[in-house]
Amino acid sequence: MFIKRCTFQIYQQYIESQYFKQSNLMQFTAYAPQIIKTHQHITKIVDGDGFFVCDMFGNNKTEIRLLGIDAPEIKKCRKLLQDEREAHLPGQLLMELGRISMQYLASIAPIDTIVSLLIEKQNSVDLYGRTLAYAIRPDGSCLNELMINAGYAKAFGKYFCHVLPEYQRLNMIAMQEKRGHYSRVNSF
Repeated sequence: MFIKRCTFQIYQQYIESQYFKQSNLMQFTAYAPQIIKTHQHITKIVDGDGFFVCDMFGNNKTEIRLLGIDAPEIKKCRKLLQDEREAHLPGQLLMELGRISMQYLASIAPIDTIVSLLIEKQNSVDLYGRTLAYAIRPDGSCLNELMINAGYAKAFGKYFCHVLPEYQRLNMIAMQEKRGHYSRVNSF
């Protein structure tokens, strides 16, 4: 039992060093108790802030909502109406921006990309039953951060995340530098 526990600890240290070494934000500021799920394959991109993953055995299919970010909607729904009111933009434009966000997410994490999920225990599931997570690519980059940094998603505080202040800072930089959607609109 001791050997198995030591082996697991060594394996966990290896995973953390490999998957999280380049994601400085995740490595140094996500202090909350966490669940780590490794070797998850992206099977379907749902929109600009969500996708489905399957474990390496193909058994457990899970819908993931990227924690701390929000991309525009791609179809008519209650949230789109709310976004129309808040951003003072027509729904058609928001849906177009949503499709662009989805395409960008698909370009940085295409189908079959292997990701590791970092889940904060205190906020693991949203109201719709989706798993809230940070998605880390094998190169160590965090999809959540990449989406905000590129201007295709914004910081989103509906579900608390420990890196929200940093995400808000990244969002402000993307706005100031007119990246992604901010090259077309001032807010979304």
